[in-house]
Amino acid sequence: MSAAPVSIRPLHPEDYADWQDLWAQYNAFYGREGDTALDSEIVTTTWKRLMSDEEPVYGLVADLGRALVGLTHFVFHRNLIHIADTCYMQDLFTAEAARGHGVGRKLIDGVADACRARGVGDIYWHTQASNKTARALYDRLARNTDFLVYRTDVG
Repeated sequence: MSAAPVSIRPLHPEDYADWQDLWAQYNAFYGREGDTALDSEIVTTTWKRLMSDEEPVYGLVADLGRALVGLTHFVFHRNLIHIADTCYMQDLFTAEAARGHGVGRKLIDGVADACRARGVGDIYWHTQASNKTARALYDRLARNTDFLVYRTDVG
């Protein structure tokens, strides 16, 4: 990785191709590739939501001299155990070549800055139990709540 500093910034419309590449890498990491890849309509809709001022969905990228090396997506929403909104960091990804250089930490700090700007005092996220690399970072930055995630289709 270059010695140039990594900057964290909001997604811009001209980032689409680079974002789409990082998003595909992120999804492949979680097994969504080939026959199980996200449908192109989902990718397009996700991008439109990230670009919309009407949606509570936001994206930040790690920019290394005009090359995107990481991304995070997050959502602000109501919380029934706090008065203030909370923030769900849905996605966090660092390109393989940039791992181990503080990119993930900087992206989380960027989400924290966005939270502070909105008066939100809480961020939560989840990852797979087997994701040891990410968990090593998360264990330094946050507390593990020991909650499990369950999901069911209702369609």
